[in-house]
Amino acid sequence: MAARNIVVIGALDTKGEQILFLKQCLERKKCSTTVIDISMRGVPLFKADITPEEIARIGGMSLEQIRISEDRYTITQVMQRGAAEQVKKLYSSGMVDGIIAPGGVTMALFASSVMNAVPFGIPKMIVCPAVQPVYVSGLFGPKDVVIMQSIVEMAGLNALVKSVLARAAGAICGMAEEAGAVVGFRLPKGSIAMTQDGFSEQCARRVREGLEARGFTVYSFHSQGISDRALEKLIAEGLFDGVMGIVANGVIEEIFDGNRAGGKESLEAAGKRGIPLVLTPCGINITGCGPTRKHSEKYASREKVEKIDELRWATRYNAEELAIGARAYAEKLNRAKGPVRFLVPLKGWGSSNREGSLLYAPEEDRVFVEELRRHLNPEIVIEEMDCNLEDPQFAAALTEHLAKMLPH
Repeated sequence: MAARNIVVIGALDTKGEQILFLKQCLERKKCSTTVIDISMRGVPLFKADITPEEIARIGGMSLEQIRISEDRYTITQVMQRGAAEQVKKLYSSGMVDGIIAPGGVTMALFASSVMNAVPFGIPKMIVCPAVQPVYVSGLFGPKDVVIMQSIVEMAGLNALVKSVLARAAGAICGMAEEAGAVVGFRLPKGSIAMTQDGFSEQCARRVREGLEARGFTVYSFHSQGISDRALEKLIAEGLFDGVMGIVANGVIEEIFDGNRAGGKESLEAAGKRGIPLVLTPCGINITGCGPTRKHSEKYASREKVEKIDELRWATRYNAEELAIGARAYAEKLNRAKGPVRFLVPLKGWGSSNREGSLLYAPEEDRVFVEELRRHLNPEIVIEEMDCNLEDPQFAAALTEHLAKMLPH
């Protein structure tokens, strides 16, 4: 078996000792290495496989220009862009079996962005002493990245730093070995992506069982703002033949800065590829309003607030917000190149939305449905059913719709 090649990203002018030690650890594990040097100021300890001059040039500037610039943001963006393009080239040549970047917060954020160039399944690892909550969303994003909190600063080569780097080398080599060949990775024909959450659990289980009974394979993603962002990338990469969007709240959450925001491209990948898409409104009418929510005071002061635990509180979007959201969903769905169906349960959009529950307000939900209908292209069908989303007949209808839209 050919040696796995690990791409190492680092600044050899400030972290040369640590990068060299990591390289040696990787090679002792029988992995080959490609070191990418992103030094912007000083003299590198040793010459990397890909030099900062090359990275700067790919990014659109000369290294001399970068060294004299006082605009740190711009030059960082240039080097980031150059590194990402170089990693793409290496990946297309079969030279990326894993990618690792040790350093401080600046390096962690830099590497996290570059790792977007590497697809799902290729091991990605950041080693950083300061994985603080404020940085976490930026480090992870919609990537299958591993963060190793080193605790000790990457300064010098004392016993603790060596221990961290040796363990990191073992981890990335082990992951690369287990990952195998990911180039050209494809799922079997009839693979379906499904979004769900805890308030659609019964519906999702029945849909999965129904689709699997028809010979399809279902892959579930939790619609909490991270998994669904990653899903958009995977759909765009061609991994799925259809999408069952039981929970597609990322669009409205993006508009109003909710904790489950799905990104500006939420709910677009399936339409661009033209694969079948079946949707429900589960979660679209509810938003978080607990201590972790941006502008929480705007939502926590509403009349209806359901407290799930110390951090998770929920309230309803109001009629005006639902109308704005409906127009955004219609705009995205109208651009879809493939078939789209939108099924609406009239007796609540999930287990938290049953008749008698605090957040149940069907008259407000009608605002969303009617505004969506008003702006959708006529060929996109909205089907209403006299049940709750968690009732068996609703799952059966979802299953039947998607099964008919998919080739067998």
